[in-house]
Amino acid sequence: MADLMEKIISLAKRRGFIFPSSEIYGGFGSCYDFGPLGVELKNNIKKVWWDEMTKNQKDIVGLDASILMSPKVWQASGHLSAGFSDELVECKKCHKRFRLEEIANPKSQISNLKCQECGGELTKPKKFNLMMKTSVGPVEDEASVTYLRAETCQGIYTNFKNVLQTTRLKIPFGIAQIGKAFRNEINPKDFIYRTREFEQMEMQWFCEPKQADKFFDYWLKQRLNWYYNLGLNKKNLRTYEVPKKELAHYAKRAVDIEYKFPFGFKEIEGIHNRGDWDLSNHSKHSGENLKQDLSENSGQAYYPYIIETSVGVERSLFAFLIEAYQEIKGGRTETTESVKEVEIVLKLDKKLAPIKTAVLPLVKNKPELVKKAKRVYQLLKPNFNCQYDETGSIGRRYRRQDEIGTLFCVTIDFDTLKKDDVTIRDRDTMKQQRIKINNLLECLKGRF
Repeated sequence: MADLMEKIISLAKRRGFIFPSSEIYGGFGSCYDFGPLGVELKNNIKKVWWDEMTKNQKDIVGLDASILMSPKVWQASGHLSAGFSDELVECKKCHKRFRLEEIANPKSQISNLKCQECGGELTKPKKFNLMMKTSVGPVEDEASVTYLRAETCQGIYTNFKNVLQTTRLKIPFGIAQIGKAFRNEINPKDFIYRTREFEQMEMQWFCEPKQADKFFDYWLKQRLNWYYNLGLNKKNLRTYEVPKKELAHYAKRAVDIEYKFPFGFKEIEGIHNRGDWDLSNHSKHSGENLKQDLSENSGQAYYPYIIETSVGVERSLFAFLIEAYQEIKGGRTETTESVKEVEIVLKLDKKLAPIKTAVLPLVKNKPELVKKAKRVYQLLKPNFNCQYDETGSIGRRYRRQDEIGTLFCVTIDFDTLKKDDVTIRDRDTMKQQRIKINNLLECLKGRF
């Protein structure tokens, strides 16, 4: 499995999915840049999630809250307390730092633990807050201190009343948001799985307390089906019910959706029953009344319970890459050209694939073929994310497109010049079909 991890990282760099950040300066730990294909894949994941929440579900609206907020938000949320801290230990010999929970189990004696790197003695654990501190304004003092948000949901809670007043929605309803979050992780690792800067797709569902259990089960099922429908194998997904003693301070219940990464089953999404903790605390700290009337003229009011679905964009992208990665031994003998012993095919779902079609002239030293191919490319480009490639043999170009997950290759050959048709090659079946250029756009649209 470690070998698979190396292959995915190599493919991501080689084909322009993911680059180390600031690489020309030696890199910057745990930070990554998403290249031309990576940004398309990332945007596709976000679009599919956004459409699922705001179009396919009922009574969910969107929000894009500021990354910088009043520090009072983080006081009310509990992020500035010991509850949002990791226990850190440091090696007295090599001075590397580790999260205690990563190197110890509940029965471990701290005095018996040794450094994983050099075997040195470790310091006693100390609390380390994960919030990233910054300052605003020209003077750096206590009054200028604020924080990069550690989660996107707090912006939803502070806008709860605004959304109610401007949309006329009534409980139950949801607010969806996609955005950056930042955590000063002690030991980021596993490529893009655990980083200090990451993106979240979160939906907060507000409901009456007595309906919370029903909606929790509903959203857990919906979120699992979302992954299944995008190609993740059920064998590689599982749910983990977080024990009560391990629940976050705000949670009444939490279930993690976990994917089988090369380094084991790890969380890619959390479903949480946050109870009324968030709205009641923000109401108390801000002075705003965030209670809702149980019914008209009943005289009874309550703080809505919140069912949260929280997805890590990079984590889900990582899972989709691993699931899609296939090696075909002996090559795919569609041409007479000799092939590699192993060919890579990235079988991403059609909604996620960064490139939908590639236009390939059979050879590039025939001006009439190139001219025709570029016309076809211009026809398709406004409608699909399309790539034009004329470098190398046709077999090599097919394999390049397979390796980045391109769904269809459109080949312009000498018959095209005579009959005004092209060959469409399917990534998954490798079947080829002749289509008139006049019908090409409609034909491809029908396949997406």
